[in-house]
Amino acid sequence: MELTDKLLSIFDLDKNADSTIQSYSTGQQKKIGICAALATEAPILILDEPFSGGLDSSALLALSKILKKLAERNDVTVVMAVPVPELVEPLAHKIAVIADGQILAYDSADGLRKQTGCTGSLLEVLEALIHPKSNEDIDGYLKG
Repeated sequence: MELTDKLLSIFDLDKNADSTIQSYSTGQQKKIGICAALATEAPILILDEPFSGGLDSSALLALSKILKKLAERNDVTVVMAVPVPELVEPLAHKIAVIADGQILAYDSADGLRKQTGCTGSLLEVLEALIHPKSNEDIDGYLKG
């Protein structure tokens, strides 16, 4: 089976593979874009919010597994912009935190935790880097 056929099957697009892209839903169109990027077998993939855009749970799982496998390879680099850091923490060797066009930090998830003193979720770590006063504001709100 050819790589393109495998990808279409994995993302449940093989039944209507000959249809025009306009006939697909938003989520299916996102899957088509992902398949197109993966089918190139490019050594560098730059993905803008690959886990968003209406992907169903099956596609999220497939994409996560495929990207994890690619991240394990030495001949492939995957760069992703994501709004929900927990989705990529298991995949990321290094994380760049960018705000207002500036790199605020660049390290592993554990390195970022050490840098900020946050022991919780990666979302909390990023919030501490990007909006350091946010946790104080939230705590103040919750205390009433």
